[in-house]
Formats: sequence, structure tokens, C-alpha cells
Amino acid sequence: MASVQWRLKGHWIKNCGCAYGCPCDFNALPTHGNCQGMVAMKIDKGHFGDTDLSGLAFAAVVDFPGALHLGNGTMQPVVDEKANPKQREALLTIMSGKEQDEGTLFHIFSLITAKLLEPQFKPIEFSFDLEKRRARVFIPGILETESEPIRNPVTGAEHRIRVVMPNGFEHHEGEIASAKMVKATGGIKYSYQNSHSTLANVEYTPKGVVHPAA
Repeated sequence: MASVQWRLKGHWIKNCGCAYGCPCDFNALPTHGNCQGMVAMKIDKGHFGDTDLSGLAFAAVVDFPGALHLGNGTMQPVVDEKANPKQREALLTIMSGKEQDEGTLFHIFSLITAKLLEPQFKPIEFSFDLEKRRARVFIPGILETESEPIRNPVTGAEHRIRVVMPNGFEHHEGEIASAKMVKATGGIKYSYQNSHSTLANVEYTPKGVVHPAA
């Protein structure tokens, strides 16, 4: 049970090595048997207690040997180097799941992560356009990923698809895109091209994701 009131509202990106559609969202097994990917958020407006978090970003690079629900994953948390000590502590506390109710995003991550690598404080370049299904996250020495629209394999025309998850703990509606590339180069290493990407506007609280996020 959370003891601190907090709220994060902003842009969310999840890119992984799976085929378009991310089987994990459908309670199916990962495309390649294991799950390697990243999540990141740019906070438009947010706070943790009386600590303002607006304008900051954070990310997590993950590596799971099998399906997410089987756990035993490794996570590399990254917090925007612009954050001051109180902001860094606040974001790491939120990411730890200690200040979120059971069955919510960060709490679930805490249950399935067996190894937590040392947090990194790095510059995070974050660009995001939900309507155009384009985004980019760059963290030097840690991660680089870029999302673009999925294209029709015959005509090359942009393909558009949305996934609606009324009871989703990550988001309630996401635009599906192509991860043109997602490459981790820090404590976790992997590299994929033309794999899955989800882009969403989200709003998180201790009780979970708010529906709908404006």
C-alpha cells in the first residue's frame, strides 16, 4: 500500500525484440522465447509528495530469459541526469514498486525482476509524436531506439493499428509501431531491428494507470 501520493502524466514508449503486436500483451509467449526490451517515460507533469517531477524522463532496460510472468529478469534503471537528489530518489522509489498498490505496473515489475543493476544517471534524449507513431530515446552508453510507422509490405503505405486494453496495467490504449531499431549497450546488451513498439499517453498513480489519459 502506497504511503506517498504521487502522479506521473506524460508519454510512454515500450520497445522490445518481439514481432509487431507484442505477444506479452495477449498473455502469449514471446516471439523468440525470451523477452528483451525497454520502457521509458517523459513526464509532462508529475510529483512525488511535494517533489516536482515535471519535465524529467526515466527508462528501464530489461532482459528476461523467458516470458515475463516467469520472472527471473534483469533490469537496468536510468534516471534523467537533470534530476536533483530528491527527484532521483523519488523516481527510483516509484520504479521500485514500493509506493504502488499490488497488481499495478511498477509493483509487477518488482515481482518479476530478480536482478536490479546499479541505477544510472544519464542524459535522456526523448522525442515523441503519438499521431505520427514516431519516437526516439537515446541514452549514451546505455540505449538507443527509434520508432516509426509499420508499413504495408507490398505498397509501403503506413499501416495503423491501435490496441485497447480496458484493464491494462501499463496503458489502456496504445499506438502500435515498428521499432526501427532498439539497441542496448550498457549492463544489458541486445540489438533488434523492425520489431515491436508501443507508444501511449499515460497517467500513473499509486492505484495504477488512470483511464483515460488526456
